Order: sequence, then C-alpha cells, then structure tokens
Amino acid sequence: MNRYNRHIILSEIGQTGQEKLLNAKVLVVGAGGLGCPVLQYLAAAGIGTLGIIDFDVVETSNLQRQVLFGTSCLGQNKAEAAKKRLEDLNDEISIIAYPEKLTYQNAIDLFKQFDIIVDGSDNFETRYLVNDACIITNKPLVFAAIYKFEGQVSVFNYENGPSYRCLFPNSPKKDAVPNCSEMGVLGVLPGIVGSMQANEVLKIILGIGNVLSGKLLCYNALNSQTFILRINKSETEIAKVLKEQSDFHKKQLIENCDFITSEISIKDISTFENMQFIDVRELHELPKIESIHITSIPLSELENSINKIDTEKQKVVFCQSGIRSKQAVSILNKANIKNCYSLKEGVEQIIDAYEVLKTSQN
Repeated sequence: MNRYNRHIILSEIGQTGQEKLLNAKVLVVGAGGLGCPVLQYLAAAGIGTLGIIDFDVVETSNLQRQVLFGTSCLGQNKAEAAKKRLEDLNDEISIIAYPEKLTYQNAIDLFKQFDIIVDGSDNFETRYLVNDACIITNKPLVFAAIYKFEGQVSVFNYENGPSYRCLFPNSPKKDAVPNCSEMGVLGVLPGIVGSMQANEVLKIILGIGNVLSGKLLCYNALNSQTFILRINKSETEIAKVLKEQSDFHKKQLIENCDFITSEISIKDISTFENMQFIDVRELHELPKIESIHITSIPLSELENSINKIDTEKQKVVFCQSGIRSKQAVSILNKANIKNCYSLKEGVEQIIDAYEVLKTSQN
C-alpha cells in the first residue's frame, strides 16, 4: 500500500488496477536509450514480471542518455546491469534478464511468455522481427523510434489493430538508414519518448485512456510540438506474416550470412600487411585519427573518389560504429576493388589499438 499509494488513490486505478499491474508480464526488447526509461517506470509502477533482452554491453558513450546505468556498469551486459539496478528500485517484482540477441530462432517462444512487448531497438531488422513475432504470437507491441531531435510512438497489433508493416510494408535496404551512433541524438529525447512508451503499456494493462493504436504520435524536441498520423490496417500485410511464419527460422540464417560478409575484427588486423585505412565518416565527425595515416573519404563521396583507393593494399574501412563501412565495402566491391574489409567495431577500436595498427601499417 505504501509503495503504490499514489496509484491506488487514483480512482481510475485503485487497488484493482494495481493488482492488474502486479499480474502483468512485459518484455522490453533492448535496454538502450528507449529501454532504460521504459524499464525504470514500469519497474517503479509495479509490473509484476519484467523481462529484458539485450546482448550489448554498457559503454561510456551510452551514459549520455541511458541514465539507468552508471560508470560502475561499464563493460557489463545491459540486460544484466539493468536487472541489478532495477532490483534496487523495486525488489518486490520479478525481473528476468536475457543477455542474448533476439533472433528468429528465439523470438516466438520468448514472446509467448509475456503479455505485452515493448520495442526499444534501434535498427530496422529487429523492428520487423519484433513486429512479425508479435503478429504470430498475437501480442500487442508498444513501438517507438528516435532520430536526432524527433521521436515516434505507436501501439501495434492491439485488439486487431494495425501492425508496423501496415505503416512501413517493406524494410529499407540493410544499413541504408543510420542509427543514433551514426547521426547522434539529443540526450533527453529517448527519456521523453521512452516515458511515452511506458505510459502506453500502463494504459493497455489498466484499460484506461485512449491507446495509440492506429495512430503514430510524432514529437519534435526542438519546438515541443506533437502531431498524430493515422495508420490504416492492411489485412494483406498481416496475412503475409502469418502465411510465412513457417519460414521464420530461415530468414535469420539468410540475414546472418549477408550481415557478416567482408567484416573484420580489430584483432585480425595485426595479421595484415601493407594496409590502407579508409575513414568513411563525414569530415566533421569526432574523434579524429592522427596516430596513423588515414584516407578520409565520406561515404557520400566514395563512388566519385575511387581514384584514392590503393588497389595494391588491403583496405580496412571504418566509420563510427561499423554500419556505413559495410555500405562502403559493398560500393567498392561493385567497383571491382578487392581485399576490402569493414571494421565492425568502429573508430573507437582503432584508437584503442593504434600502436599495433601503426606497426602493421609500417
């Protein structure tokens, strides 16, 4: 009664509503910028079972917006670090950490164990995976996305409502749209948008207010304006997902094979000789690399700058996090330039290992 007093004294919630929250099971996909505020407010609200799935680890660059974590969490798996912090916030609920990647192999069985799925991911592959798994398991999906200073929130697959594919039928080309590690994001934005997601979860469980089903709420942090777009349900798109569910496992295998093409780890570079490092970030992006020789060619200029590529050397292409570098390798391969590799860890790994790289380059 003490912990949830401010809920219970609300006539719209009361003791009955609080019991609904305590009996609810919610899975949050991703404990990043969006997942952190969602998890904090759902744990504080008394969601009885809270699941967290994330295979990533806490890095220093996360702390600007993922305020659930602190410096003591650096290097820890996000799902496990979140569980530990949330148990201090509310030790009366069950918090389950899944320190693994969500895939076509595990999504269905995992989603069946929860009532509501919250998507806190930052890439289209996962968003479509989450959406399709929710359709197959018939689970409501609380969705959000952020970009620089803007955010979007909606609820899909709720009470026979539209799905994510009704709004965006086709996934963009792999790595065609950068995430916040490539474009940046205002630190408070995921806190605002994630809180909106948590609000939708509570409304669904409590059966109060108007759920954002069939609506896409758009928020702009620079002018504090919001507007809502209407989403029409597409029976055709939903039927496609249900029809293809038997191929769910095959999709992941195909995507994984495509994803790892021409990627290389920083650990493997020491075995290279006669290398050319190619930075495909924009010229203004930090940090700058000065310890070794770098060829700087922004991705947008690469096709017109093929003459800067040394065809006699092994090419190690990097960007901020490994997304644009994969696109660059694809462009170079199409130009019939061989021995090109995308550095999957990004620029920070080059800084950390510059002594080894300097020796290898010489």
